[in-house]
Amino acid sequence: MNGFYGRVVKRVLDVLLAMVGLVVLSPLLLVLAILVRQRLGSPVLFRQERPGLNGETFMLPKFRSMTSERSTAGDLLPDAERLTSFGRFLRSTSLDELPELWSILRGDMSLVGPRPLLMSYLPLYSAEQARRHLVRPGLTGWAQVNGRNAITWPQKFELDVWYVDHLSFRLDASILVKTVVGVVRREGVSAEGEATMPPFEG
Repeated sequence: MNGFYGRVVKRVLDVLLAMVGLVVLSPLLLVLAILVRQRLGSPVLFRQERPGLNGETFMLPKFRSMTSERSTAGDLLPDAERLTSFGRFLRSTSLDELPELWSILRGDMSLVGPRPLLMSYLPLYSAEQARRHLVRPGLTGWAQVNGRNAITWPQKFELDVWYVDHLSFRLDASILVKTVVGVVRREGVSAEGEATMPPFEG
């Protein structure tokens, strides 16, 4: 699975590319922060606990893409009702994910790896599906360039585990190139009838 590339080279490249990305994209990050504050309010960043390497918890930062609208009972409205046109734009272009470059720099994430999902999913995984946590979660991944949210959960996890078993520099480079193409084309942004994907239920 790992070898020298997975243990050393991958992390060095993550740090270097995340640093370059944060510097080069800093004007864009500032503009996005201002737009999110104006259109969706504060806080500008959405932070949530996610499982990382070996299932250990870290805080995932993203630009907010939904409002905080609640029902008369005080409960948050469904995601689809809180997702504005601006929020859909952020998600379809993956601009909401850019703050995760900081998580990569910290060592919580990698540029490429299985996407970090919800903590509540951990006890629902099969032993095989749980192997997706043998590597750091990624800003993008093999499942993201092979359907993203338009594929089923079993398909997504199968692709994640395949990535773990075939991790290499060549594969990572291929995923990064395919990610750029997918973002430009805005492919697989959501499952049919969903804001993103239906919850994973095991």
